[in-house]
Amino acid sequence: MTMMVPIGVSARHLHLSPEHIEVLFGSGYELKQLKPLSQPNQFAAEETVAVYGTKGKFDKVRILGPARGVTQLEISRTDAFTLGLNPPLRQSGHIEGTPGIRLVGPVGEITIDRGVIVAARHIHFHTDDAKKWGIVDKEFVKVRLSGERGMILDHVLARVSDQFKLDMHIDTDEANASGAATGDLGEILR
Repeated sequence: MTMMVPIGVSARHLHLSPEHIEVLFGSGYELKQLKPLSQPNQFAAEETVAVYGTKGKFDKVRILGPARGVTQLEISRTDAFTLGLNPPLRQSGHIEGTPGIRLVGPVGEITIDRGVIVAARHIHFHTDDAKKWGIVDKEFVKVRLSGERGMILDHVLARVSDQFKLDMHIDTDEANASGAATGDLGEILR
C-alpha cells in the first residue's frame, strides 16, 4: 500500500510564552487569529515581531498561536546565516543549548537566552493513520518528494498523537531544493 502524506512548507515563525506576549504586546494581550493552520487548534496570528541576530534581522516574523510554554524561534539554515546564528537541528520544544535572540514588538522588547532552532523535518500522524501504516511515535522514515527537482528526505521524524492531523512539515530550504509546495503529496518509504 502506498503511503502518501500532504506536505506543509513551514516558513520562519515564532512561538511565544504568555509572559513574552505581554512583554512584546502589552499586559493582558491575546493573539488574534489570522488563519488556521493544518494542525487542529493551531493558527497563524495577525501579530508579527522583528528578530535581531548578531549579523542581521528579519522584520515581520509571524507568530503562531496559541501561546506555548516556552518561546521558540524556528528558522531555516539560510535564515540562520542571515542572522549570524548557528542553531542546532532540533525537534520543536527541545531548546536546551540553543542560541538566543532579541525580539522587538510594538510595545516592548526582550532578549531570550535560548530558543532558536532549525526544526527537524517531521510528520504529524493521527494515531489511526499511524496504526494503519505500522508507524510508531519517534520512528524515523524516508519520504520521496516529487517536485520538479524531486528528492528523498531521510530522517523524517514521526510524531503520533490523537491530537494530530496527518501532515508533513518541511522548511523553506527543503521546499526550495525539491520544488515542493504546500499541498503537494510525499510518499512515505518503508
